[in-house]
Amino acid sequence: MGRNILKSSLQNASFNIVFQILCRCITFAINAYIVRSVGRDVLGIMNVRLLLLESTLLFLSREATSRAALSATSLQRSSCTWSQLINQMWLTVPICAFLCLPLLYIWRNVLSSVDPQFQDQYTFGCYAIAVSCVIEMCAEAPVFVGQVFCFVRLKVFLDTLHIFVRSAVFIAIVTTNKSIAIYAFAQFSSAMTIILGHYIFFYLYTKKLNNFRRRAKKEEKKVLLEQMGTHFDHMDDFPFTSLHQFLPKILPPGEKSLNSDLQVLILSFVKQGILKQILTEGEKYVMSVSPVLSFSEQATYDVVNNMGSLAARFIFRPIEDSSYFYFTQTIARDVQLKEQEAEKVSEASKVLANVCKVVMSIGLVGFVFGQSYSGTILLLYGGQDFVAGGLPELLLRWHSLAIILLAVNGITEGYMFATNTSKEIDGYNYYMAIFSVTFLALSYQLTNLLGPVGFILANCANMIFRISYSIRFISRQYKPLEENPLRNILPGPLFLITLIACGVACKVSEAMILSRSVLYHLLLGAFCALITVLAWSFENRELIKLGFSNLLMSPKKSTKISKCDCWGKN
Repeated sequence: MGRNILKSSLQNASFNIVFQILCRCITFAINAYIVRSVGRDVLGIMNVRLLLLESTLLFLSREATSRAALSATSLQRSSCTWSQLINQMWLTVPICAFLCLPLLYIWRNVLSSVDPQFQDQYTFGCYAIAVSCVIEMCAEAPVFVGQVFCFVRLKVFLDTLHIFVRSAVFIAIVTTNKSIAIYAFAQFSSAMTIILGHYIFFYLYTKKLNNFRRRAKKEEKKVLLEQMGTHFDHMDDFPFTSLHQFLPKILPPGEKSLNSDLQVLILSFVKQGILKQILTEGEKYVMSVSPVLSFSEQATYDVVNNMGSLAARFIFRPIEDSSYFYFTQTIARDVQLKEQEAEKVSEASKVLANVCKVVMSIGLVGFVFGQSYSGTILLLYGGQDFVAGGLPELLLRWHSLAIILLAVNGITEGYMFATNTSKEIDGYNYYMAIFSVTFLALSYQLTNLLGPVGFILANCANMIFRISYSIRFISRQYKPLEENPLRNILPGPLFLITLIACGVACKVSEAMILSRSVLYHLLLGAFCALITVLAWSFENRELIKLGFSNLLMSPKKSTKISKCDCWGKN
């Protein structure tokens, strides 16, 4: 595949950051409306219990398959055919349907009970979530193809559309009849949007591509490209000619329908995925299994957790996903670094170091400004009643500490998952099991002692364990090259001094200006944030130039032509 992987990864991260910001704004507006309209108990049932069921089903059904299949599309696993990959992606549908049975039983009969007045809605909502997840899995094949061939704008457009559909349907339900707010009709609508959007697009795209190929046989390609633009000049190896090829099929005799090497890798990711899901959503599992917090307290924690995880959700996660894609396509899993192409290894090392520096800088900014603006943001979001007692503000301040650890862990662990072998993945699973048990035990004990703050402290301890293991793996991997990408990931002195000075100024503003004017306090914070960003930009101006040069690189100026994204070239 002749893609410029680094450029596509940068574009994917950029578009996804914008998308996540938009989605977070919509979600926060909806949650604020729910808090004021139907109460915290409903919000707790929906955002903690039902969405936990959705995330568990989707993650366990597709995460391992998607990660392994991305590796199979690289040059190092070219023996895996597209028919085998499509068949593998369709296996997520029966897997999801099978998982629905035990999970629905657990959610209905094992987890802590809901208030009797919400029981019927809750039961229906559980079934609606399960059905919508199975339906969404039917779109995994085109979603995977779109990701591999870097249809960046397609992904952003459809992700945005499905969020808008889910939000519009939910608001309409709450506005017309609050008593059916937990029925989860919105999830079903958004799943249908994902399926129809992807299949309609690829039907139109393959039809147009086939027309282009037929005309290319009759005319000079150069003349034809001038007439049609350069929509398909870098899609010569796009393997699909009809929508029928996105469906599962039995392959001819002598050809296996599923790739055995891919199955081994998937099995390793399955073990790891279960543990990772526990670590990612552990506090919600603890809240659901053991009634350490009421649904109202769970709603408060969820709101604060979402707000505290803003950077992780709309900045760190897109960067992590795009970095994982880049590393899977650049570094071979089963070959030592010294035996791989030196240019690719060097580029991957620099990308890892620079990405870690960027996310760590963002995490430090979130931590410093979070100490002065947690209470103000929560007051504007939920009103005076929401912040009464000071618990939400305390939670958000502690959560800003976890942002730094989340930032570093996402990238270092993502690199490790993208480059280690099946054997190494299995070895790490044992450590993940230890981390999971430790995290759950800490969550339960610390929550009983400290309340919701205990969840945050348990998360911090968990991140420290995982970061330590990832750093050890990366250092050991690059040791034969006498190189360590993580050696220079700390921000520079100018940025750190500016950040500390601005943090002190904002803390003084909180004590002296906030009581007089919230607006002036916010304006001072915005000004300090601008100064901090300018200091970082000046200190890392060469890195910024390099990033923009790769992001804006024209295909005509590159020897590695990028794959087409949605409705035209990258």
